[in-house]
Amino acid sequence: MTTPLVIPLVLATATAAALSGCAGTTYPVGPRIDLLGMPVIDQAAVQPGERTIALTPDTRWVNVNGGEIVHFTAGAQRFAWNFQVSPNVAMFDLNRVAPPGALPRRVPVYMAPNPLYDSGP
Repeated sequence: MTTPLVIPLVLATATAAALSGCAGTTYPVGPRIDLLGMPVIDQAAVQPGERTIALTPDTRWVNVNGGEIVHFTAGAQRFAWNFQVSPNVAMFDLNRVAPPGALPRRVPVYMAPNPLYDSGP
């Protein structure tokens, strides 16, 4: 084997090995989870300024403001989320932060900017 053929052969082998490692990997769609806010640990009581949204089979989307804490009910399941999101996040799937099995289908969350940081006139 001559030297000019060895380099392409080694590169082709390395590329094939790298791609085969990615074969069964699935990646979430959308921004990283740490940019989407955080769960609210104490979900027992809704505090002043927070709201509750009942998620039903007819719920097609949810609108929230950045910085808002929202309590969700989905059948018998309850969860709460603090939407302290990155300013670059305008929409993500609520399913990414809901407890497993809480939502039977995709429910997009549409984010309005946090009103505390509004750069109005």
